[in-house]
Amino acid sequence: MRTRSAVLVEAGRPAPYAASRPIEVTELELDPPGPGELLVRIGAAGLCHSDLSVINGSRVRPLPMALGHEAAGEVVETGAGTEFAPGDRVVLAFVPACGSCERCTGGRPALCTPGAQANGAGTLLGGGRRFTAADGTRPHHHLGVSAFSEYTVVSARSAVKIDAELPLDIAALFGCAVLTGAGAALYSARVEPGDSVAVFGLGGVGLAALLAAKAAGAAELIAVDVVAHKRDLARTLGATRTVEGGPDAVEAVRDLTGGGAEKVIDTTGVVGVLEQSYAATRPGGTTVTVGLPAPGEPLTLPALSLVAEERTLRGSYLGSSVPRRDIPRFIAMYRAGVLPVDALLSGRLPLDDVNAGFDLLHTGEAVRQVVTF
Repeated sequence: MRTRSAVLVEAGRPAPYAASRPIEVTELELDPPGPGELLVRIGAAGLCHSDLSVINGSRVRPLPMALGHEAAGEVVETGAGTEFAPGDRVVLAFVPACGSCERCTGGRPALCTPGAQANGAGTLLGGGRRFTAADGTRPHHHLGVSAFSEYTVVSARSAVKIDAELPLDIAALFGCAVLTGAGAALYSARVEPGDSVAVFGLGGVGLAALLAAKAAGAAELIAVDVVAHKRDLARTLGATRTVEGGPDAVEAVRDLTGGGAEKVIDTTGVVGVLEQSYAATRPGGTTVTVGLPAPGEPLTLPALSLVAEERTLRGSYLGSSVPRRDIPRFIAMYRAGVLPVDALLSGRLPLDDVNAGFDLLHTGEAVRQVVTF
């Protein structure tokens, strides 16, 4: 079948992207789903910094690549051997967990070995590519999803069934922003009632972490960002204090918490901010990072503090979540009113405006936008 898709043709073109146009919206041929795969009609797909890091070249991926990794849609056709049926509504997760490797069976599907290999190669979990351009080239898949497309083929291991009543533009957020942010607060940082928590970076992931920390009972909830309107939004979502990002942020967090927060979550992907997040954590506390710095970028920390102050520094990929368990859990929390993630949605845009949408993300004007079809 034919489908219109947003394909990254060259990484590293300068912003504004509406002018340099690194992404081309083009018509591709899409193969039918193979065994263990699904053909999905995309309803909504979110614009995330993980896409932006591929566009700006800080995360090197094989090109050309059909972008997009945070999405929800409807199953149209199934390959052999899946538990899905046409008409099922699904949220797509960006790690296609195989279910049988050592990490999957150990309860850590975000670290699935075959899933990571497929994502790095730009293929589906089974190793293939399903898109073909008019010139015969085969665009790569982005994190097994390639959601900036009217239709896509994914591994069934990337899909989680949801109920049909949830609007797809809200459902899409659960595939990355909510899984990553809420998971970082609840599973990686293990926020508990009465904790003091600071969140550095108030994009979709950071604000989802803030919402989850509030739901977990954090007593002090400090939101840190360089963008004023994001700090204002954080206040409406439950932040008890806000701090302007920059060189004085560490001292401000320490002053507000009497020596540092017990749990600090960094979502920026900026090494300098991660170092600030660690410095803003009190002795005995936990610093969690979910951002993706450029590969090879070094991190400098006072090593003695890990022992003498019993510090914990923890990475968190996909929020240390289990998508098939946690997407339904987080949706239930949303329905109960304790995780109002619809407040993260900055706007909706058509596929043809995707370059301009990434400009808004790059400048910080938008928190979470979704392409709708």
